[in-house]
Amino acid sequence: QVQLVESGGGLVQAGGSLRLSCAASGSTFGTTIMGWFRQAPGQGREFVAAIRWRPGDTYVVDSVKGRFTISRDNTKTTVYLQMNNLNPEDTAVYYCANKRSQWSSLASATGYDYWGQGTQVTVSS
Repeated sequence: QVQLVESGGGLVQAGGSLRLSCAASGSTFGTTIMGWFRQAPGQGREFVAAIRWRPGDTYVVDSVKGRFTISRDNTKTTVYLQMNNLNPEDTAVYYCANKRSQWSSLASATGYDYWGQGTQVTVSS
């Protein structure tokens, strides 16, 4: 079992920044890939970014590339999502997830094995 706890969400004005954290605990030795998804009201869950624990490969979806950065701290088994220049369209619940299979089909939510409870990000105009 892997437990994931997100934090760092909140209310921010357009143009502002937030850094989300996802702390992983439990059986983390198999924590090969960590991903961030988001879900806006009335929308499906959208893939945002992923990172492979070793060697640290990252992938960020084009729609947020240049504004969002995913990183990890191995010593703390924590993954971060740095979000800059936020706009109201970024408003959503952000989830982190753990994937224990291959570095492929990263955008498919069904491929992830464990999920956090989500953290709300609200961007005001």
